[in-house]
Amino acid sequence: MDTGQSVIDKAEALAAKIGTWPNEPMRLGEEHIEDLLLWCVAQNASDTTLQTDRPVYIEVDGILFPVTRRYLDSADIANALEKIYGPDALAKLASGRDLDLSFEVRPDRNTRRRFRVNITAILSKGRDSVQITLRTLPNLPPTLQELNVEKKLVENWAPRQGLILVTGPTGSGKTTLLAAGCRMLIEREQGCGKMLTYEAPIEYVYDAIVGPRSLVAQSEIPRHLPSFAAGIRNALRRKPNIVLVGEARDRETVSAAVEAGQTGHLVFSTVHTIGVAATVRRMVSVFDPVERTERAYAMMETLRMIVTQALVPRVGGGRIGLREFLVFDERVREKLLDLPVEKWTGETRRLLFKYGQTMEDTAGKAYKDGLIDRRTLIFLTKGFSDEEQEAAFEEIERDGAADET
Repeated sequence: MDTGQSVIDKAEALAAKIGTWPNEPMRLGEEHIEDLLLWCVAQNASDTTLQTDRPVYIEVDGILFPVTRRYLDSADIANALEKIYGPDALAKLASGRDLDLSFEVRPDRNTRRRFRVNITAILSKGRDSVQITLRTLPNLPPTLQELNVEKKLVENWAPRQGLILVTGPTGSGKTTLLAAGCRMLIEREQGCGKMLTYEAPIEYVYDAIVGPRSLVAQSEIPRHLPSFAAGIRNALRRKPNIVLVGEARDRETVSAAVEAGQTGHLVFSTVHTIGVAATVRRMVSVFDPVERTERAYAMMETLRMIVTQALVPRVGGGRIGLREFLVFDERVREKLLDLPVEKWTGETRRLLFKYGQTMEDTAGKAYKDGLIDRRTLIFLTKGFSDEEQEAAFEEIERDGAADET
């Protein structure tokens, strides 16, 4: 872990190297936004922040730097909003919504720089203001090998049909894991056929991935379609082989995903839960009580694998993804289908220990290999409720970010 003085020395050295944006104008106009963002990317910025009454900030190696001499005013922010989102951004912010989207800069016909954007209303100097956060996205998703994904998980990533769920708390790398899995399917010799993705926003694109027998089309919610459920209904009219749904968050989306899995499609989605058993419980609970049993049995017949990922600090810096997963093969599904729905959560825990990989197993091995410290091990293996465990993960992530700086 860096000492306080080493952090200061590192920050001062980086600040001296980076300096300030050399093309800073007297007034930030729409025509300057792309130049600013390209310069920030060239400085290896992971995030760029534009905020009323503050200079532009970038984050490099976990350290924040101001990179403009002038503080942005409301006119500067309005111009940035117009360029990044459009003319109705302020009206939507005034309605109490934050805005999530992707933004792309094309400096030439062969190059693209992509950003995940969040726009949130804030209070600054006693008046309503705005913060725009732009996360720099890689041009290509990583491979499953680069993420050190377990062999058994890779082998079960592509069943002929059914539903695969990737779960975890906010910031646990669910989207990155899904994108890496999609890349593997696109690049394999037989290709993936037609893959349709519905995301909010689109983070990774697959244009540069070579797959002669793969055709990928990506739609952004709500830019292209109003909801994830509408996306699945749209997919069923387009004869896809694979459907990726950004999040199975409600009854309508879960029902549509199950229907797609039942009709011969391979469906991937994410769920904001922690643990395989907790995911089963959450998926069942979205259905109304009067239809719960029937819908739950249909879901279980479709389910093929649940993966839970936690992204925690690695000893020596950086992050490491640790995973719990269970393959719902015919044997596992039959054991659950023989039981009433109320007993599925407990039985899933038992089956996880017998046939799957628990977070306790993964964390214990990572600790033994010197990849995580004892505190992280305790957080990952102690028996928490879902809410307590998510809070613990968030605390780990905050501490890890502090350690890196």
